[in-house]
Amino acid sequence: MPSNSLQHWNTTRVQELDQIANAHLQVGGGARGRRYATQQINHAYTMLLSSQFQGFCRDLHSEAVDHIARSVTPISLQAVLRAEFTHHRKLDRGNPNPGNIGSDFNRLGLTFWAQIRAQSRWNNGRIGHLEDLNSWRNAIAHQDFDPAQLGGTLNLRLATIRRWRQACQQLGIVFDAVIGNHVAQITGTHPW
Repeated sequence: MPSNSLQHWNTTRVQELDQIANAHLQVGGGARGRRYATQQINHAYTMLLSSQFQGFCRDLHSEAVDHIARSVTPISLQAVLRAEFTHHRKLDRGNPNPGNIGSDFNRLGLTFWAQIRAQSRWNNGRIGHLEDLNSWRNAIAHQDFDPAQLGGTLNLRLATIRRWRQACQQLGIVFDAVIGNHVAQITGTHPW
């Protein structure tokens, strides 16, 4: 059974991403060719994808922390433990880049990215897509477009965003399994 965080990603968060994908289709149509009017929608889609993935990662971290805290006695220590695991959490303020995600999940007592990479040879590429998504997110948010930082282009294509979205989807599934198994190991009960 998936975590509440993954269930929310697969329902509400995916529906919101689908809405902007549908808006893109309405403006740009379904035929091949350049769609200059869609560039701003591509930028908005990128920002929304990044924010939704950040929300998923933060929710998953909180869900894991809650389960770990509930396993501790005396009960009076549970709030202290929750506060310690979430104090200065990078996903509360920073982008969902590999550094911030790894930093927050490593606080739970695992080598997060090593565990993720060990699950599938495809995860290295997915992590690369996540890095690219965050590079574009920052360029859009700060209106600082440097082709050297953006894969040599200033033209963001829908196909690229779809790859990023698929990478986030697959990483979300792997994150859910890795964190669930890790939390079960340290608490003795599976969290979801």
